[in-house]
Amino acid sequence: MQPFRGVDYLHVDSLFNEQELLVRQTARQFVEDRVIPVIRDCFRDARFPSDLIPELGRLGFLGANLEGYGCAGMSNVEYGLIMQELERGDSGLRSFVSVQGALVMYPILTYGSEEQKQKWLPKLQSGEAVGCFGLTEPGFGSNPAGMKTTARRQGDCWMLNGEKTWITNGTPAHVAIVWARAVDDGGTVRGFLVEKDTPGYTTSDIHGKWSMRASITSSLALADCRVPASAMLPGAKGLKGPLSCLSQARYGIGWGVIGAAMDCYETARQYSIVRKQFDDRPIASHQLVQEKLAWMITEITKAQLLAVHAGRLKDQGRIEPAHISMLKRNNVAIALECARLSRDLLGANGITDEYPIMRHLCNLETVKTYEGTDHIHALVIGERVTGIPAYK
Repeated sequence: MQPFRGVDYLHVDSLFNEQELLVRQTARQFVEDRVIPVIRDCFRDARFPSDLIPELGRLGFLGANLEGYGCAGMSNVEYGLIMQELERGDSGLRSFVSVQGALVMYPILTYGSEEQKQKWLPKLQSGEAVGCFGLTEPGFGSNPAGMKTTARRQGDCWMLNGEKTWITNGTPAHVAIVWARAVDDGGTVRGFLVEKDTPGYTTSDIHGKWSMRASITSSLALADCRVPASAMLPGAKGLKGPLSCLSQARYGIGWGVIGAAMDCYETARQYSIVRKQFDDRPIASHQLVQEKLAWMITEITKAQLLAVHAGRLKDQGRIEPAHISMLKRNNVAIALECARLSRDLLGANGITDEYPIMRHLCNLETVKTYEGTDHIHALVIGERVTGIPAYK
């Protein structure tokens, strides 16, 4: 494979300013130099390349679009371009950065006390500390309103009981953002900072995954887990808190999957030019091959334009959660189809890990489901255009 120089059919690069292009190039070089050489073995061994975490911090990629406390304060477009390049490396790497910034640092910055911000944000930004986000439960994924985890006030403490699952970074996390129903407050959903090694708080890894193998996925158990009153996020009350975090993460996903689609497309394009068949002609000369490549580059281009416009809206403070639903739903779907078409074009070679396609394909099956399934986002869009909620 030749070095990656980007996929830009419609001169989308002309929509970016010099700073945005510099940020993308920094992320692209990091992926080329530090991720691509190791990620196949990480996927094979089902391990996360944790030695890259300090470097992600030094480059400003953790909480990149947040302000203050050591964060880089990048624009949302710059942040999106970082997500694109990281997921071109692997969805597991982008997931780590998404969770750290959008699901852990963002709620602390937005809803936390000054003491919580001072304690955690600089450590999370540098990669000295790792965080996780505990919302999904064994019986409640797409319906967080059904949450069973409870928090009961006991003097100057809170007692947490419940279970969370499918939690990225759960086992290595130094702090977990755990969402629970405050029994003494009418069952209102509140967020709590639960530190590693707190009595009553245990974690376990989920094994046997055929997807996101270069990512740590865990379950969290809280059994009479006592945290101080100061552990509660004072500004988060109700489901609006965790849902606002999910909007941040979904935005990054909408950009990230473009990178996976680009890697699949470019792998297939180069392969089709080199691979010869029948009359010793490259398979790229066949009409059906060109049709697949034409479909992929068209959908990737549309996904790029959707992401850029969403990023500009977000930087202007004009984006809505339903806009992000379209971004996430569309871009994940086309990325998954690009992976499938690319695998087809490589024939039997497409299933080997000599090429990145099957790894992306498996990862994208998870990305399609987490942070809101394809169906849930369809219903969010449906409510936006009709005014009628169909999922309540």
